[in-house]
Amino acid sequence: MVVLFRNRWFWLGLGLMLVLWAGWQTVGAQRRLGQRVTHHSGGPLLPEQAAYNISFYDLQLKVDPEARRIDGVLEAQAQVVHPLIWFVLDLDTALAIRQIEAREADQWTAKPFEHRSDGRIWIHLGRTYQPGERLAVRVHYGGKPRQAPAPPWIGGFTWAHTADGLPWIATSNQGEGADLWWPCKDHPSDEPDSMLLRITVPEPLVVASNGRLQRVESHADGTRTYHWFVSTPINNYGVALHIAPYRTVDTTYLSIAGDTVPVTFWVLPEREADARRMLPEFLDHMAFFERLLGPYPFRQDKYGIAHTPFLGMEHQTIIAYGSDFSTRPYGFDWLHHHELAHEWWGNMVTAYDWKDFWLHEGFGTYMQALYAEARFGAEAYRAELQRYRPMIRNRQPIAPRTSKTTTEMYFSDPETGQSDNDIYYKGAWVLHTLRYLIGDKAFFQALRRMAYPDPALELQSGCACRFVTTDDFVAIAEQVSGQRLDWFFEVYVRRAELPRLHVTRTVDSLHVHWQAPEGLPFALPVEVQVGETRYRLVMNDGKAALALPAQAPEPVIDPEGWILRALP
Repeated sequence: MVVLFRNRWFWLGLGLMLVLWAGWQTVGAQRRLGQRVTHHSGGPLLPEQAAYNISFYDLQLKVDPEARRIDGVLEAQAQVVHPLIWFVLDLDTALAIRQIEAREADQWTAKPFEHRSDGRIWIHLGRTYQPGERLAVRVHYGGKPRQAPAPPWIGGFTWAHTADGLPWIATSNQGEGADLWWPCKDHPSDEPDSMLLRITVPEPLVVASNGRLQRVESHADGTRTYHWFVSTPINNYGVALHIAPYRTVDTTYLSIAGDTVPVTFWVLPEREADARRMLPEFLDHMAFFERLLGPYPFRQDKYGIAHTPFLGMEHQTIIAYGSDFSTRPYGFDWLHHHELAHEWWGNMVTAYDWKDFWLHEGFGTYMQALYAEARFGAEAYRAELQRYRPMIRNRQPIAPRTSKTTTEMYFSDPETGQSDNDIYYKGAWVLHTLRYLIGDKAFFQALRRMAYPDPALELQSGCACRFVTTDDFVAIAEQVSGQRLDWFFEVYVRRAELPRLHVTRTVDSLHVHWQAPEGLPFALPVEVQVGETRYRLVMNDGKAALALPAQAPEPVIDPEGWILRALP
């Protein structure tokens, strides 16, 4: 997801904060009226949902822009891993279920179900399914989905209009989960191997969605059905609809893996020229990521961008783009760059639990600093990191050990909507400091291996999708660097408080020592510059001393700003 607030665009950020505040007032009003917003995405997984793995979704959906209504059928196919008689899915209570069926032999049979107030759908299968068996259910449902009060941060359907008054519609649901508009197992730890979306809309509207477009059917009633097939695993929140009277700007991209990737920008007619102007910039972003991290993960589907009425979102193979088609003021379109980063960090490499959400957002944010460095030099890199630094709040750990929902990780106070950007900015700074600690060679090897643990996977499009944890990254960083790094991550990501560096100078010496939260061991080396000479102090037991020559100038601690530490 796009970061809530970038200090480079103060007034835009202020406006977005006001929109977000208004959105939370809407949510609060719904709660006071007893209208429960669907339970948040992720968190502890129910045993009944841990008992199966989703293999395939088939979503048929009719979208009525005039009525702001959807009606559809969702088929879920699953592999049983533990005995179960109840099949549990998730769907927001704003939507009504008409019927649920299960496939038995070659026919569909209606099944009793209960759609509970927390959004869970409990489906009684009639018998106990054993490990290794496969099952399929169909959910017939419809209604008016929740309108997003502050997209993309507080999600749902966005029903907007173009300048010509035609519908301009998009979904966003990372925080609340895809069950805001379609039945699913709403947990990051399970993804279908593939998915089919058959979306029907009135002419002349166009549907841009995930995967590759198979065909478009025209109907006598003036509607069209767009058939989109996703050939790779996909996280639920990455499934998205973008509906408008779009025009397309098409090209191709030659991947470093040798594949030719179809590229399409779905854009409103009045911004077509802008889309054509920006597409070369976007392809440069793609080339940068491929050089740094390895091939674009979804080459057999597409690389797509959809013009949206909200800022942005990392929908898999169809990035939501609502920025201003500009590279100002820092020479590149940071929004597109950030969302494209998530094709690697979030869509290919997905956090198993939202407690490791920083692996999406911290990594995604740090990519903008690396791109600034690659394109404009070291000073631009450092300037980008310095812009991030004032946004770090240290209210909660960015990688706690207990299971969390997206909302708990994205908002330090979920009830009031108080944002916590640390998964973005602190996460980026942790990577920045890690680079300093282990050096460029090991650091960039670690990034590449986190994306593609086996180089052979780089040649197999879509085959590297997998779940990861913070511990996975720690293990990779230790392996490539040859260093123990548990102490580093224990302080920086498992604790909220930053380490503090104490510095004392005498006439002929400099003494430095680390004070880490809870007295944890912390041995990060410290660079000190004295005149023209630079020293790297080895902090055994978190302490070091440096002898100073007579009349030495004032030492400069961390002269290049590599170290994330508590501010004085």
